Amino acid sequence: MPLKIRPYRPADMPAVYDICVRTADGGADARGTYSSDLLMGDIFAAPYATAEPRHTHLLDDGAGRPVGYILGTADTAAFVTWFRDTWLPVTALRYPAPADPPVTADDPMLALLHHPERMLVPELADYPAHLHIDVLPEYQGQGWGRALMAAFLDGLRADGIDRVHLGMLSSNHQARAFYDRLGFHEIPVPGETAPVTFLGRATTPLTA
Repeated sequence: MPLKIRPYRPADMPAVYDICVRTADGGADARGTYSSDLLMGDIFAAPYATAEPRHTHLLDDGAGRPVGYILGTADTAAFVTWFRDTWLPVTALRYPAPADPPVTADDPMLALLHHPERMLVPELADYPAHLHIDVLPEYQGQGWGRALMAAFLDGLRADGIDRVHLGMLSSNHQARAFYDRLGFHEIPVPGETAPVTFLGRATTPLTA
């Protein structure tokens, strides 16, 4: 059966977690890297699908199985408040507070979970929405990432949101080339020491 883009359904959550961890190591499989294979999803995927399911779009293999997603928030500041007040009290029960300085592989990720205010970067204020996109490797390079992005941008425009940003590992050159093709540009963030590059674009439709 042909692949298709479709809306998220609550029953898709296990697949969202699975896609997240299987692409969490710079696009490669991160299963077994952390104490729980749910950790990446609890930070970068599940909260968005929970808080804003209408902005979660799935790539379906044609048999009902999600093999990719794009998800995010139309309002980063509001999402941070929701994350702090609603998501963190539930998920923090599964994870200890991080050691500072980090001791284990978990600790840098736990710091992200326990400090959602990290998403409030002044230089990104003019790009109120943000997103995460992941597609399983065997479905990449076929135009589905572009189709997912188009669906997400359409949803943002429908909500009156005119700009969006994302953060990516600076070392992921394949992802950077993908975003460049879609019209994203780099947003300088002075003092940023993590290996992260921030990109943004208008929510205007993708060009051919």
